[in-house]
Amino acid sequence: MEYGHTPVLSKEAIEFLDPKPGDVIVDATVGGGGHSELVLRAIGPKGRLIGIDKDEDRLASTGSRLARYKKQLALVKADYKNIRLTLQKLNIDRAQGVLFDLGVSSPQLDETGRGFSYRLDAPLDMRMDLQQEVTARTVVNSYSKQDLTRIIRQYGEERWASRIAEFILKQRQRKPIETTFDLVEVIKAAIPASARRKGPHPARRTFQAIRIEVNDELTSLKTGLIEAIDILSSKGRIVAISYHSLEDRIVKRTFKEQALPELGARLMILTKKPVRPSEEEVLENPRSESAKLRAAEKL
Repeated sequence: MEYGHTPVLSKEAIEFLDPKPGDVIVDATVGGGGHSELVLRAIGPKGRLIGIDKDEDRLASTGSRLARYKKQLALVKADYKNIRLTLQKLNIDRAQGVLFDLGVSSPQLDETGRGFSYRLDAPLDMRMDLQQEVTARTVVNSYSKQDLTRIIRQYGEERWASRIAEFILKQRQRKPIETTFDLVEVIKAAIPASARRKGPHPARRTFQAIRIEVNDELTSLKTGLIEAIDILSSKGRIVAISYHSLEDRIVKRTFKEQALPELGARLMILTKKPVRPSEEEVLENPRSESAKLRAAEKL
């Protein structure tokens, strides 16, 4: 995640990734290119950075921003679950490092037309890849109550999931739920006032859940982590920055499984506990507060 052009946990990410002159590094979630720029400086003119993203808008703006590094840089529209295939198409067998900076980026949140934010009124979209058919509007207006409850409870960890799903169904029977603010009003109506007085915005968990469903984020993450480990060279590093417990759980579990001797350990875990942003960073960029960084090295 980036705030403006400031990447989260940038110093720590680069320290654990440890890019060296001439290395091939994959930024699996290139976003605004903040982490990528730091990597490009470290790998020098003989190195190569492969930047992957599903969002064409992000790739275009990042390409412009990093234009001076174009000889070292390849930007590819792809899902990070296809890292191996992406590298094969570029005739690359191995990388010395892979970085995942997960979740939705600040420019995506702040862009009014994308529908990621419950604070901005926009059509219900939430697609990272604008060419895919399924949108947030699809999920909200066509999923069954059972599926909506499951998604909101599982992906949003929302205690009022069943009630929110029930209110969504009642509202869409009257007329389709078209915009982010339409959905926010439904969620506010569903959650009792006493439960809305404390804690985060009442729509935050539900919006997170729908975004994860629209973009198939958690399934892609598990696959992407395994593919990243597959293509790492010996002593290569993998670094993952997550922003909610579901992502962090997958990263933690995958690294742990891949480090088990009885399963033919492929990784050595470098972070016994997740690395968190400093108080100074959180003050400068409040969206970094939930970030957790985990890193491992290929054996």
